[in-house]
Amino acid sequence: GPYCGMMLGDLGADVVKIERPGSGDQSRTWGPPFIGTESTYYLAVNRNKRGMTLNITSPAGRDILYQLIETADVFMTNIATVASLKKYGLDYETLRERNPRLIYASISGYGRTGSRADQFGYDLVSQGESGVMAITGAPGAGPMRFPTPIGDMTCGLFTLIGILAAIEARHQTGVGQMLDMSLQEGQMTWLENYAGAYFATGEEPQQYGNRHPQIAPYEPVQAQDGKWFILGVGSDNTWRKFCEVAGLQAIGNDPRFATNADRVSLYDELMPHVRAAILTRTADEWLDLLRAADVPVGKINSVSEALADPHLAERNFVVDLQHPTLGMLRSLATPIHMSMTPLTYELHPPLLGEHTQQILTELGYSETQIQTLQREQVI
Repeated sequence: GPYCGMMLGDLGADVVKIERPGSGDQSRTWGPPFIGTESTYYLAVNRNKRGMTLNITSPAGRDILYQLIETADVFMTNIATVASLKKYGLDYETLRERNPRLIYASISGYGRTGSRADQFGYDLVSQGESGVMAITGAPGAGPMRFPTPIGDMTCGLFTLIGILAAIEARHQTGVGQMLDMSLQEGQMTWLENYAGAYFATGEEPQQYGNRHPQIAPYEPVQAQDGKWFILGVGSDNTWRKFCEVAGLQAIGNDPRFATNADRVSLYDELMPHVRAAILTRTADEWLDLLRAADVPVGKINSVSEALADPHLAERNFVVDLQHPTLGMLRSLATPIHMSMTPLTYELHPPLLGEHTQQILTELGYSETQIQTLQREQVI
């Protein structure tokens, strides 16, 4: 949800993030590291939003939310259960009556239908249940968590796609619709070729470490100076180019290794030759030679090295925003470059309730009414 909302804001939407008064989004507490009192986790996915605190358990709070919904294009929620949504009058049927054009994006652990619809979900839980952890890591090492929240981000991306498609559909129909987004299903899309192979063969996918189960050689390799780099030989033509540069003409001309399927089948016989050849030069020498021959290769960067890549700066992929209490904040842009309507980065991640008064004023509330709402802990 937060990631999807940030991307919508980057694309130009007026995004209002509604949080509990006093405590706010739980991700504000996820740390260290913190900058001041704000979690870097929260700061990473909440730019380009206006922040509002609202007690939706109170009738007055729900009334304010309904006023926002009546003119909104999209309502997005990650409230866990259907029962809770109905309890607070935030289910799709209720909101659709107030705004038939509303696009209602519901994000939950397992979707809003099926036997697990009311179960809670987190990224790590979905990593485990999806099979992703079972195929990540070295053979025999046990299940391994992917270090970034790929399930959360993937579900956010699919939600964004669904919202944009629903907006386009509304141009034709005049009405909105409900998006039922499942963290579990978003996570399972990462199985991709593993799922396809299992459906075709019935064989249980295993941990392969850094090698690829269906392409060879396609993995990190270590050079003479001890540095590692990525070697990506994804086609038979690239294989022939690699062998020519690497001095492996005999292997390249060996019919046993002529096709990718051959190389995968004879992986254990093939790779000692490849690794021995790579040990004859430094990593930088190989990168220069292989790139000149159009063989895909790349450095294995640390996070700091990756973020310092001058190419990213040339493409304006690192965003600086001034924060009212934390100073200059740096984050990664949304990787969409549009020629006519470029993305914009204007609003810092909001302080808790930072724009509540502004939004209520836009709705027509007076200063006295806003003070009453504060006193009654509605906002």
